[in-house]
Amino acid sequence: MRQSVRFVAGADLAFHPDGQRCVAGLVVYDIDAQEVIEEALAWRPARFPYVPGLLSFREAPAVLAAIRKLKTVPDLFMFDAQGLAHPRRFGLACHVGLLIDQPAIGCAKSRLCGQHQSPPARPGQFTPLVDGGETIGAVLRTRKGVKPVYVSVGHRVTLDDAVRVVTICTTRYRLPEPTRHAHILVTRHRRDDLIRKPRLR
Repeated sequence: MRQSVRFVAGADLAFHPDGQRCVAGLVVYDIDAQEVIEEALAWRPARFPYVPGLLSFREAPAVLAAIRKLKTVPDLFMFDAQGLAHPRRFGLACHVGLLIDQPAIGCAKSRLCGQHQSPPARPGQFTPLVDGGETIGAVLRTRKGVKPVYVSVGHRVTLDDAVRVVTICTTRYRLPEPTRHAHILVTRHRRDDLIRKPRLR
């Protein structure tokens, strides 16, 4: 990973209720200015069948399409998804990070596998997420009194760097700003799409 990280691209996804289409949203967050400087959206059909543990194959095409729309070159990609902390050790952050060969990390709201102790209450503290004797991520406390997040390596990043970037990008909320804004973007766009194209009853 580059020594200095300023532009972090947060990524999140949502599926249409029919399960046949997926929308990916990316926001580029400027750490120095603490603001979003660019957004990109892309809908893609979900051509890969639903298989537990292989969800990234359904999601990656939409993410890649959104990435191609970016004008800013991010220093790092942050996914509201898993990286190494995945039963197959290959979550969406690993999948897309490898395909674009760029630094990538996962920062998920929930755990897919592994065991851990509760991190201390002070923001910035973390404990290892361990599975089969292997450290696969970090359980990071971002806000006092709220549930931690699950940080893991995606591609070309160390776990220490991943934790550091998530911590720097976290302000008043549980989630770091890049993925928080990406979630807001896809949620709003998915809702607007349903309003424009109501489902037949």
